Amino acid sequence: MPPPPPPGVPPRPTWDPKAEQPSFPWLRPTIRIRLTLLYGGMFLIAGIVLLSLIYLLAAQAISTGNQPPFKIVQYAGLRVSSDRCPAVNGELSLSAFNAEIARCVNLQRQDALDNLLSRSLLALLGLAVIAFAFGYAMAGRVLSPLGKIIRTARAVAGSDLSRRIELDGPDDELKELADTFDEMLERLQRAFTAQQRFVGNASHELRTPLAINRTLLEVHLSDPGAPPELQQLGRTLLATNERSEQLVEGLLLLARSDNQIVERKPVDLAEVAGRALDQVRGEAAERNVEFRGEPSSVVVQGNGVLLERIALNLVQNAVRYNVPEGGWVEVSTGAQHGQAVLVVSNTGPVVPAYEIDNLFEPFRRLRTERTGSDKGVGLGLSIVRSVARAHGGHIAAVPREGGGLVMRVTLPL
Repeated sequence: MPPPPPPGVPPRPTWDPKAEQPSFPWLRPTIRIRLTLLYGGMFLIAGIVLLSLIYLLAAQAISTGNQPPFKIVQYAGLRVSSDRCPAVNGELSLSAFNAEIARCVNLQRQDALDNLLSRSLLALLGLAVIAFAFGYAMAGRVLSPLGKIIRTARAVAGSDLSRRIELDGPDDELKELADTFDEMLERLQRAFTAQQRFVGNASHELRTPLAINRTLLEVHLSDPGAPPELQQLGRTLLATNERSEQLVEGLLLLARSDNQIVERKPVDLAEVAGRALDQVRGEAAERNVEFRGEPSSVVVQGNGVLLERIALNLVQNAVRYNVPEGGWVEVSTGAQHGQAVLVVSNTGPVVPAYEIDNLFEPFRRLRTERTGSDKGVGLGLSIVRSVARAHGGHIAAVPREGGGLVMRVTLPL
């Protein structure tokens, strides 16, 4: 019964500072938009409440019941003319005349209240537009320190740890956030500087004794008078020393490639794949492995040496972990969906899907926990994943039907 699949390792979160911005930034629920809606909404609610109070007070002030403030008590010889109340122009009795006057006065009161309401609503609408615009401007001014923090964070995401916010202004929460962020950047820069210094020192301290050992072993092996047992021991030690050198080089490259690539140059993936194929062609001939595919030209921005290591590691693995007879390796490059793609497919042993994640872990191989083979040091795919991430891309592996793998590296154009 096969062992249960190991827990997958989640990919390291990455943030591309050059990610495409949305086509309609006004539709984003940003803090500035929400603050603008909050300021404008509060003003609008306060204006509606104030308008309602004014309307009620005005209605109460001009309302004295249904009767006018005066009454005609002697009607003989009185003649009245009115455009607003044409009914009083005719011959009316005294009671009818007073009733018509009361009706006209009430109509005038209602017209005055309606006029007050309509003008007030128009004024409120205009002031609301001004309030929203003013709130948007004020929200932008208040949030301007956040914009500076975001720009600095984007620069840091591009591996520029020397940037600082250095926010001026009052000692408020935003300045405290900026100062805290600056302190974090300072500690990160010190940590990365120490790591780079360690990698440089380790590179010198580990390579030098291994190079000396290799030289001494080669000198002893070149002695024709050495006994066969000593020559066999020397060859064994030389192979062990070479394996240690590969391990050191792999570890140093893995440590360097974990960071983002700062200096990028145009690199043709087809040329990179061609150089990798040329380096492995001799080993492929020894193992009876046929090369297939025709890489297409596609240019990416990155480090040519590291990208060549991606192709070389994938092609070497595809050749070494292949079938004994009639095996093949297919390498293709091109652009798909706005991204550059490097695909390496090969025949080989059947790989269970649940063991794919193990292949990308350092010192892990198929169905083995630690390295114990002469095919490599167990860092090839770990370096590939690390270099791909440093370039803003990723790698995915899919088992082939019938055996082998399909390795797909995707990089931004």
